[in-house]
Amino acid sequence: MKTPSGLEYKLYALNKDGKYEIKDAKTDSTSLKAKLDKVMSFEMEYRNAKDSLLFSTKDNAMPIQIKMVESPNKGSIEEAFLMLDKGDSAVFKINADTLFAKTFRSPLPPFIEKGSYLTFFVKATNLQTEQEAMADYPKLMERQQKELEARAAKQGPIDDKLIQEYIKKENLTMQKTPSGVYYTVTQQGSGANATDGKVVSVKYKGTLLNGKEFDSSEKSNGGNPIEFPLGQNQVIKGWEEGIKQFNKGSKGILLIPSPQGYGSMARGADLPANSILRFDVELVDIKDAPAAPAGPAGPGL
Repeated sequence: MKTPSGLEYKLYALNKDGKYEIKDAKTDSTSLKAKLDKVMSFEMEYRNAKDSLLFSTKDNAMPIQIKMVESPNKGSIEEAFLMLDKGDSAVFKINADTLFAKTFRSPLPPFIEKGSYLTFFVKATNLQTEQEAMADYPKLMERQQKELEARAAKQGPIDDKLIQEYIKKENLTMQKTPSGVYYTVTQQGSGANATDGKVVSVKYKGTLLNGKEFDSSEKSNGGNPIEFPLGQNQVIKGWEEGIKQFNKGSKGILLIPSPQGYGSMARGADLPANSILRFDVELVDIKDAPAAPAGPAGPGL
């Protein structure tokens, strides 16, 4: 079906027999106003024109919570969400150019074709006031943490076996950290290894075990190293632990099991869920973190 704005959709609701059936969208002002400024929770996934999965709340083990607002943009995802009542499911087709430009306010990623449509599959699981949603959020976070820990415990041994097979195939000699990250130093540097509290500069290339490149400092930072402080969780766990095995000027390889990488969360078409990551890294520099600015003296100081 299609709205006057051109939004394509199919809307489903549970009937008295517990089965889904197609329903018409309520677009009258009374129905819409009853949902405005409330928070809707969704289970959701969306796919590109080639049916590649780009995002799923199942990967993250947590629903998305979105405040219901009106949008001036025709055929927008905001308009789509307002069509749903608690318990409804739906399929929407959204223009990718409009979605990224006006809703996400970011450039169109290279793996999404200009002028194409994304297909959203959603289920509205709850509708709450902002206060109710805020009160429930810690419970959702706790549930997510337990689920991700359970997945990691199950996935870890699988990844470790695949990594060992890869090491044998590639004829590598590697060491293993307590968390399961494998590393080798291919070029020695000088001085002490990087530690928590230090700011490191790193050049890198990230690939999957099949050799497919998904990221690099060449692509994402113009060939310059990226810089970040260790010990502040600004990078994935595998980097936090892996980079500490290197000193200034050294080069090497990190093999990171998915629980220490992006886990069961897919990061677009090029980085599926449960991806084992290989990083070829160069630790360009290690510096002390800048001193925090001095604040006003307290009583008695």
